[in-house]
Amino acid sequence: MLRVGVIRGGIGHEYEVSLRTGSSVLKNLDKHKYQTRDILIDKAGLWHLDGLPIDPHSLAGLIDVAMIALHGEFGEDGQIQNLFDRLQIPYTGSGHLASALGMNKILSKEAVAKAGIKIPVGLEIQKGADSQQSASQTFNKISPPWVVKPVDRGSSVGLYLAKNIDELAEAIEKSLEFSDKVLVEEYIKGREATCGVVENLRGQELYPLFPTEILRPVGADVWDYQDKYSSGHKIVCPGNFSDEQKKAIQEMSLTAHRALGLRHYSRTDFIISPRGIYFLETNTLPGLTDASLLPKALLAVGVNYSDFLDHLITLAMKAR
Repeated sequence: MLRVGVIRGGIGHEYEVSLRTGSSVLKNLDKHKYQTRDILIDKAGLWHLDGLPIDPHSLAGLIDVAMIALHGEFGEDGQIQNLFDRLQIPYTGSGHLASALGMNKILSKEAVAKAGIKIPVGLEIQKGADSQQSASQTFNKISPPWVVKPVDRGSSVGLYLAKNIDELAEAIEKSLEFSDKVLVEEYIKGREATCGVVENLRGQELYPLFPTEILRPVGADVWDYQDKYSSGHKIVCPGNFSDEQKKAIQEMSLTAHRALGLRHYSRTDFIISPRGIYFLETNTLPGLTDASLLPKALLAVGVNYSDFLDHLITLAMKAR
C-alpha cells in the first residue's frame, strides 16, 4: 500500500487555509488504496508526523509520495519542493523553480506577457522606500485607483485598493508588512474569473476546466483575503461568459500553465473588462478545501475529489 504524506499547516499567513486543505485531502484519499500520514508543519516551522515531532530529513524512509497541501510561504514558493527534490521524495504539484516563478507576481506576469497575455500596468516598490514619495511617483505613471499587493504572497493576503495618494501611501505601508516588495497596479474594473488546468486528464496533455465566475460581495471592489474565506461571495461554475470568452479564458489558462513551466495542475485568475481579458495570477497549489474553487470546477466536469487526488498521486509517481 502506497504511503502518502499529506503536508499541511506551514509557517506562512495561510496556515489556517492550509489546515483546511490538508484536512479535506486526508478525508478524501482512498483508505483502501493509500496509507495516509498526517504531516503537520506548525507556525514555528517544526514538523510533526501523525502528531509526533520529526526531522523532515527522515521522511524519505517513511513516505512514498508527498501530497503538498500548503499555501503561501514555504508551500508555493519552491522551498518545500526543493527539500523534497533533495530527499528524492516524489510530490504533487509543480517543481521548485516553477513554483518560485509562479509565486512571484512580477516575474510571473512578465512570463505570461511574453506569451501574449494582457497584464495590468504595474510598479514594484521595495521596503525602505518612502511611502508618500512612492505614492506620488506612482500617481505620475498610473492613474487611480490602484491595487496594492505583496509580490510573493497568495490568497490576496495584504491586498488593498487605494483611490487617492494618501490611501495609496497607507496601502503601500500596510502591504509591506507582509513582504519586502509590493506591486502597485492599475485597477481594472470587470468580472472576476478563474480557470483550472489538469495534466493528462481524459486523453489530453493539458485539460482546461470550465471557467468559474466569482461574484464579489455587494460593494466590494476587490476580492480580498476576508472575502475569499467568507460567505459573502457567490461562485458560478460554469461562469456566465460568452462562448468566445470561455474559450479565451481556457486558452489563456493553458498558455499561463505552459509559460510558467508548471505541472500536474494549476488555477489562473483573470479580470474580464471592456478592454479585454487580463491575467491576475496563477495559483500553483490551488485551495482544495470543500469550499474551494478547483473542487467545484472539477465536479462540474464530472471528476470527484477522491479521483482527482488519485490522479495527482499517479502523476507524481510517474515523474519519479
